[in-house]
Amino acid sequence: MNSSSDQAFSRQKLRAYFGQLWKQIHQILDLDCQGIRIGLCLVDEKEGQAYNQSYRQKNYATNILTFEYGKDEHQVIQTDMILCMPVLRKEAKEQHKTFEQHTVHLLLHGLLHALGFDHLDEEQAQEMESLEVEILNSMGYPNPYE
Repeated sequence: MNSSSDQAFSRQKLRAYFGQLWKQIHQILDLDCQGIRIGLCLVDEKEGQAYNQSYRQKNYATNILTFEYGKDEHQVIQTDMILCMPVLRKEAKEQHKTFEQHTVHLLLHGLLHALGFDHLDEEQAQEMESLEVEILNSMGYPNPYE
């Protein structure tokens, strides 16, 4: 299922990235919550395709899927994310980005979905992309859309 390098990457980096992103999100957005609980699943392309087909009726592996469940009784946001590491690696290479830059961007993208942001129309997409650029720049990452 997961390569050992992906498992090592998750143990060493993902928790730190989520913490940094959450801190920046709190500084930029006025959130009415006490925190976030994230269930994270790393999958290969076959599993990623199966999840994408099951939940979005799209027959290909996507980079990230986010499932937002709202807040619990303690005002903690509940969300699950499915991250397809092979797709992230391929996209990073194709887009001439580092794997870290692309991964942090998509983790942020998933977190914003968990907070209710979406990109179903042009206005929503512009709002979400602007937030992504602002938050990533505040962390020293370049604009992912350039």
